[in-house]
Amino acid sequence: MAFPIIQFGTSRFLQAHVDLFVSEALTKGAAMGRIVAVQTTQSAESRKRIAAFAEGRPYVVQIKGIAGGAIVDIEAKVSSVGGGVDANESWEAVERLFNEARCMVSNTADRGYELDPSDRPDAMPRSFPAKLAKLLLARHRAGAPPITLFPCELTPANGETLRAVVLKVLDGWSVPAPARRWVGQECVWINSLVDRIVSQPLEPLGAVAEPYALWAIEDQPGLEVPCRHRDVVVTNDLKRYERLKLFILNLGHTWLAEIWRRSKKPPAMTVREAMANESMVAELDDLYEKEVLPVFAGIGMEQEARTYRDTVVDRFRNPFLDHRLAEIFVNHEAKKQRRFGGLIELAEASNCDVSQPRVRGALASNEGAPSTPAG
Repeated sequence: MAFPIIQFGTSRFLQAHVDLFVSEALTKGAAMGRIVAVQTTQSAESRKRIAAFAEGRPYVVQIKGIAGGAIVDIEAKVSSVGGGVDANESWEAVERLFNEARCMVSNTADRGYELDPSDRPDAMPRSFPAKLAKLLLARHRAGAPPITLFPCELTPANGETLRAVVLKVLDGWSVPAPARRWVGQECVWINSLVDRIVSQPLEPLGAVAEPYALWAIEDQPGLEVPCRHRDVVVTNDLKRYERLKLFILNLGHTWLAEIWRRSKKPPAMTVREAMANESMVAELDDLYEKEVLPVFAGIGMEQEARTYRDTVVDRFRNPFLDHRLAEIFVNHEAKKQRRFGGLIELAEASNCDVSQPRVRGALASNEGAPSTPAG
């Protein structure tokens, strides 16, 4: 069986995001076709998921949270993934599937774009970019048409970034110019933004996810989306979606973590519990009104930002999600730089006349947690 969509990664996020979208679109004839999932790591958990994917059976996504002020608690059946292959054991099969696919989707780990200096073109690469480079070269040799690539990692300009890393691999391998040009210029590398909290996995497949979901895809010549879906948006202005998420959702998380640290709240306090604390909610609301929303007003996005802020408040109050502020506080200083500092920079670049004493004061303080991975 040929699969038009090849997916690198087995995460619960992909299961409750892209895979769910494609499944729902298939019922309406609005998707390319089914998906084959590929494991690229040595993870035992990923191996279990790939074995389940290989059986091609539907799985369940439980959608739980608040939408429009109402409780949502429903189940969705996902039947879009029809196969699973472990690249570490069946590389030839992965090459064949990659050559047959029309598009690629990926969601690798936080360090998924890192390279391994031991990777070579004549051996099984260890890093994801080198695996992708090797597959693209094989596709070029086979005379297959250029492929469209949809990386979903939370990296700014993820399509352009992954393209640059793959081209770096090819340069290190001294790949002939025609093949390099085909990879870099004829294949279509798409920037996109994904937004959905997927709180826990189900076994062996499936996940628990919030109602809110977004896949914002930057339009460009040659774009063919894997599916048409209410939560998939094709846009000429991806930056608008990035700013909403970074300066309202992400900044709100970081501000709650800032209050939690400053006020010495209980170590196990969750976002939901913070949203039940009147003083913390008052601080967050006031910050949004006086230091965040005026910036969006200054760039012509006030109503859009207010609507998104209301959605974010519902998401923060999700009664089914236990998101600890201690986890959000990890790498706090780096997050403040990107979220608070980025908002200040946007205000200055847009000549917004807004006073931002709290985000500036928080940015000036230096009391972050050690830079260790979140649990």
